Amino acid sequence: MPERIVRRMLLGWLACGAVIDGNWVVGNWAVADEPPSGGEVKDMQETQAHAHTNRLIDATSPYLLQHAHNPVDWYEWGEEAFAKAKKEDKPIFLSIGYSACHWCHVMEHETFESEEVADFVNEKFVCVKVDREERPDVDEIYMHVTQMMNKGHGGWPMSVFLTSEREPIYAGTYFPKAQFMQLCGQIHNLWMSNRERIAEQSVQIRAALDDWAKGEAPDKDVITKDRVDEVAKLLARYFDGDKGGFKSDGNKFPPSMSMDLMLRVHRRTNDPELLEAVNVTLQHMADGGIYDHLGGGICRYSTDPNWLVPHFEKMLYDQALVSAIYLDAFQVTKNPQYEAVARDIFRYVLTDLQSRAGGFYSTRDADSEGMEGAFYIWKVEQIKEVLGEERGALFCEFYDVTGKGNWFESRGHAPAGAKNILQIKMPADAFAKSKGIESADFQKQMAECRKELYDAREKRVHPGLDDKVLTGWNGLMIASLAKGARVLNAPEYAESAAKAADFVLTNMRKDGRLLRTHRNGESRLTGYLSDYAFMIEGLLNLYEATFDPRWLTEAQALTDVTIQHYLDTNGGGFYFTANDAEKLIARSKNPRDGAIPSGNSVHAMNLVRLGVMLDGSDYREYAEGIFKAFKGSVEGSPSQFERMLCAVDMYHARVKEIVVAGDAADSQTGELVQTVYGGFLPNKILLLAGNPGGGKTSLVEDEMALLKGKKPVQGKPAVYVCENKVCKKPVTDAAELRTVLGFQ
Repeated sequence: MPERIVRRMLLGWLACGAVIDGNWVVGNWAVADEPPSGGEVKDMQETQAHAHTNRLIDATSPYLLQHAHNPVDWYEWGEEAFAKAKKEDKPIFLSIGYSACHWCHVMEHETFESEEVADFVNEKFVCVKVDREERPDVDEIYMHVTQMMNKGHGGWPMSVFLTSEREPIYAGTYFPKAQFMQLCGQIHNLWMSNRERIAEQSVQIRAALDDWAKGEAPDKDVITKDRVDEVAKLLARYFDGDKGGFKSDGNKFPPSMSMDLMLRVHRRTNDPELLEAVNVTLQHMADGGIYDHLGGGICRYSTDPNWLVPHFEKMLYDQALVSAIYLDAFQVTKNPQYEAVARDIFRYVLTDLQSRAGGFYSTRDADSEGMEGAFYIWKVEQIKEVLGEERGALFCEFYDVTGKGNWFESRGHAPAGAKNILQIKMPADAFAKSKGIESADFQKQMAECRKELYDAREKRVHPGLDDKVLTGWNGLMIASLAKGARVLNAPEYAESAAKAADFVLTNMRKDGRLLRTHRNGESRLTGYLSDYAFMIEGLLNLYEATFDPRWLTEAQALTDVTIQHYLDTNGGGFYFTANDAEKLIARSKNPRDGAIPSGNSVHAMNLVRLGVMLDGSDYREYAEGIFKAFKGSVEGSPSQFERMLCAVDMYHARVKEIVVAGDAADSQTGELVQTVYGGFLPNKILLLAGNPGGGKTSLVEDEMALLKGKKPVQGKPAVYVCENKVCKKPVTDAAELRTVLGFQ
């Protein structure tokens, strides 16, 4: 049944509101930037005496633990809750969110901490709380239902009402307390008086959900290279020519995957429009408030079109994706600011998000001391107190800190005390010139000021840390750090990436199978396709950064697990959940890229790379299965498949098969390897024929077709550049190698 018909029927019998531009509207008030009234949002790390403790106290998720002292009688997702609902003949209220979600905090504070609300929902419903980061399978299904019912819009906190069989009754996002109580009353009355209507609606919703999960029939052909180019140019036309990012009157997210695709196509076509869109975007992101000018790192998105006012949470996956695109753009342009931003993001991640054991934590919250962004904002007098009058005045002028406050200009209202978010409105060279200061001296002075302000900021109450380790997000970060190690010639990044990879493979794998999440010594939940795909990508990048064959071997082993447990042998592509995982009401192969790339998109690239590296035609065929399975979807919604189109680009490319013959510890070998990363060459694989060093075993020539016959030349390390196993003569000189690779 078409989703629009399902929406019309559902909204006809339960018209409590609507979602407009991502905001849930009830009555005359819409969720925008601040709650409508009263109360502070409880800080993630707040400690106090608790009047209530529910069963979430035994959860591992920091998000669930935030709700462990609500008077609401929460259950975790599981059979205990479903059995209770069935036995007591009650509907289920399902609330899905995540620890850094500002509006999740708001709804908890004003609704789930209310005794009045708790008394009602505890009596009439079985209440289930889910961390979307731990259970993306549950989140994906019910987010799709939410979007079906709300004209394509959704968000968190997600509020869904279910039968005991987990069939949807109704779904929305954030509700203020009064409207939530009203809605719960309506659902309860419907449950008691018109169960047949609920059953009828559930059948219709389920039919639409089944159609979504099943997807389209596979095409007989793969996605074409022409489609890759068309989509890249289409995306560029939707970019904001002045400020970068996709044109918007409101929120702007870092469009990392779109820029990835545009840079690839620019390299092939030399289309200046594509590079210009990327440059404008990266420049304004680096100058804007979405970027933490003191501590490094990037916030999740900007709430305004000028990149000034961020939603202040820092997600691990954003650090990975954004740092990676700055690395690519640096290779293309040699813009030193891009290198600096990438290094700054890495500095933030290694300082704040990497555990001593090696794994990367998930998130820094947006809120502290009862306010979103309190940790990051400044008054003029606070800066001058740290830096002194003269330096403080110069810093404030450069970073747009005023007595009025620049937050006022963006949001239409001023937080108490006229707060400022650091941003750069004039290039540093131009600003220094306007003040009669040498550029180098000014840059040095600002670096010193930033360090002093950073140290002062460290004394503030920090936003809460979600310290769970997620396999997939770690894979994304490992991939970017490993790339950074080569691009920036910084082996310390590879060391940190290797430490994280070792942590995941040692602590988050059981019987050869990845687990999703780890916290406080406990790993749990069967891994999802994205966990495998992202980790495999990280391991492949890590091999190319270190030449340690362990990482290539592990990548191949995990790939074989995906083929055994996730492959759709009939329709092509890979399911999100394993064939022996918990059976939900749908099993999807959703290929669409969102805030993070889809598992199918990343795994398609993995399979293409492995097919070349290991001379494995089977891997290439599995990639072709992905491209055929989702060709129709890509034709219909090209803007949701940027990472998949990157894989298609490599599939159709004349991939550079680069083999370095020599000892990895030899400085001449190192110079040649660094030359390979001296320009933007996305469609390549890199192998070492020789000693990787550190007591590691070399790859075996007999098992690696690309290594056969690759030897040093006259005792010198040599590079063999091949395409489809046909190689040019080996190169021993870095300058000549640049020419062979097309860098000059």
